Amino acid sequence: MTALGFSIGHYTDKQNITGCTVLLCPEGNRTSCYISGAAPGSRETALLAPEKKIQSVQAILLTGGSAFGLSAAQGVMQYLGEQKAGYVTRFATIPIVPAAVVYDLNIGDSTTCPTAENAYQACRSASIENMNWHGSIGAGTGVTVGKWAGIEKAMKGGLGVAEITVSDAWIRAIAVVNAVGDIIDEQGKIIAGAWTENQGFLAESDPGKRWVVPEVGIIENTVLSIVITNVRLDKTQTFLLAQRAHNGYARAIIPANTSYDGDIIFAVSSCQIEFTPDIVFDMAAEAIRRAIIDAVIHAESLGGVRSSKSK
Repeated sequence: MTALGFSIGHYTDKQNITGCTVLLCPEGNRTSCYISGAAPGSRETALLAPEKKIQSVQAILLTGGSAFGLSAAQGVMQYLGEQKAGYVTRFATIPIVPAAVVYDLNIGDSTTCPTAENAYQACRSASIENMNWHGSIGAGTGVTVGKWAGIEKAMKGGLGVAEITVSDAWIRAIAVVNAVGDIIDEQGKIIAGAWTENQGFLAESDPGKRWVVPEVGIIENTVLSIVITNVRLDKTQTFLLAQRAHNGYARAIIPANTSYDGDIIFAVSSCQIEFTPDIVFDMAAEAIRRAIIDAVIHAESLGGVRSSKSK
């Protein structure tokens, strides 16, 4: 594990099939985000635009519960407030906590979503060792993929991680995979997606079957990701890192970035070493691709939705 200065905590509720994930960030970071999805659910993302004044954040929250889950960010605010971490003003220190949600109300208990208390617990449990945890955990607990053919043919998504190191530069990706599309490997083979017992993967023999209006709601799908790096970037370059990392979605998901997805990638630089930004951008796209695959191959069957490893 090379991601020094970062720590991650998860809250997982497998009974109600939801959860949240908090990334705590080092001082002096540069953070931005890129939103390619048509139906994102988020807070504090506008201030991450390259031209906005705020340069650093103290934490990023990824959570289930759709828009209801955004209230969990208050628990992260409380935790950071107790640590006196945040943007210093003359009268108070304000924690900066961007957050984004996935729609996981279609399995489990749709009346239950992560709370501020749950997110506070995730912060307290955060550690660098948790960076290696994956599968049906945290914000990846209740997510699903391959919903273009309807939720009854969907398969479990999850939370995935991947890291790439070149010389002293590293990039780590965290992906919460709740896509309308199928997930494919490097050879284009479907590894998780629309599937039935009798037919197997529906698009395996005829990819054109995906060329239909998805049988899901327009706000019921999202891939949320965070890429972190030790390479020194300014805020505009960090925005470009998030933007270029979206190429990883197209490499691992078919279809990707649709009108039915609320895809968001956050990017955080700890600004520790000098390295060529363009190389880091390409590393990020590949790390995202690997993290998406990692998420689905380690997911568990929950709520009557089958996982890739149990089909």
